[in-house]
Amino acid sequence: MSETRALWTSAEIAAAANGRAGKRFEADGVSIDSRKIAQGDLFVALHGPNFDGNDFVAGALTAGAAGALVDRLPVGLAADMPVVVVADTLKGLQDLGAAARARTPAKFAAVTGSVGKTSTKEALKAALAPFGRTYASVGNLNNHWGAPLSLSRMPRDTEYGVFELGMNHPGEIAPLSRLVKPQVAIITNVEAVHIEFFNSVAEIADAKAEIMDGMDPDGTVILPRDNPHYDRLVAHAKRRGIAHVLSFGTDAADARLIDCRVSPTGSRVTAEVMGRRVTYALGLPGLHQAKNSLAVLAAVQALGLDVAGAAAALGGLAALKGRGAREQLMLVSGPITLLDESYNASPASVRAALSLLAAAQPEGNGRRIAVLGDMRELGTSGPMLHRELMPDLVASGVDHVFLVGPIMQELHAILPEKIRAGHWGESTQVIQPLLGSLRGGDVVLVKGSLGTRMAPIVEALRAVDQATVSRPKAANGA
Repeated sequence: MSETRALWTSAEIAAAANGRAGKRFEADGVSIDSRKIAQGDLFVALHGPNFDGNDFVAGALTAGAAGALVDRLPVGLAADMPVVVVADTLKGLQDLGAAARARTPAKFAAVTGSVGKTSTKEALKAALAPFGRTYASVGNLNNHWGAPLSLSRMPRDTEYGVFELGMNHPGEIAPLSRLVKPQVAIITNVEAVHIEFFNSVAEIADAKAEIMDGMDPDGTVILPRDNPHYDRLVAHAKRRGIAHVLSFGTDAADARLIDCRVSPTGSRVTAEVMGRRVTYALGLPGLHQAKNSLAVLAAVQALGLDVAGAAAALGGLAALKGRGAREQLMLVSGPITLLDESYNASPASVRAALSLLAAAQPEGNGRRIAVLGDMRELGTSGPMLHRELMPDLVASGVDHVFLVGPIMQELHAILPEKIRAGHWGESTQVIQPLLGSLRGGDVVLVKGSLGTRMAPIVEALRAVDQATVSRPKAANGA
């Protein structure tokens, strides 16, 4: 009998999670959301603060799930249904992720950092793809349930696995690293992100260094040479006995930036990677992206692969939705350029976004417009960190600044009058004033923390895009 081609069999799930299997089934995917079930998925019935996933099992099976991982048999569901019963479904998901990691000889890389994790993870995925079957975690599934979920979805025949690991408290990355067991780990940077939960940025560096906890001594860690906490990170590597430490950056780094010519849609990068010069196109604009691409190439080198071949693959990258995606929209007043940075924000990422705004060229009588929302989880440093954005705003050549959220009042109060467009408490309140002020040729940057809800502003801009409004609806059955 040939080996199954399914992602998981019920017997494998039961063995991995120390569970009890009912009716036999095979699953081709794994989901924790009963509303997004794909045909053939395993539904994992996790618990949340206000819900019990077991209550949605029947609906998931009706929607096409092949089976479910539960910690109790839902009322009305027969014992011979396609379920695997475990003591705890979160632990079961973590066990499933560990089993997925253990059953493959693939090489694994992990990425963490204060900002740039997701784009660096996607760049590393693209760089490794020419050398074998490459799998990467989707989006930012990087926490205590996101990382094991990503692992559990990994195909059996994966040759290179790339995983993003995140945290906002100390002690969160270490167990994820021990689950992924990366041979190569990247720390993109250390900045004042989630500082509300730390006493200092140095403590954030310590938390990022936890990515080394799951590494064998012969692994390679890749560190940001230009960061003030570089030496602290190196010390962590030495204490953990990591044999290989590589650096990336602009000054005396193993992967060193020589030149970067930034355009609105990408960059032309010249670098020296372990003594070898390479020039390549990068489909992600911004100096910060160019620096992170050096970490990617250092990881490729550490895995024993061809750096030039990997670099050639980076030109096909594009900025992700909410993380720098660039769109052309046609308003009644004319075309505008939208820079969608609405997913999240920190002082470092706002400055990076403002550099993109500065590089963008308005058309005709267009202007540079910044719509900025509160940066969250900054603790008592929040007001000061918001005020400190003012010089960067002025340097970006911005013409009008729309501000959202209670902490952005701090920045609003010190902005030069000529660029001050207004301050609003909620994101939805700025939509109409913003739409009413736009004209053809404008470049509009939207940036803010997830909790400030800047995405509705982006959606409102897309909703008035005349190309969308005027597009004929498809006929029934089309």
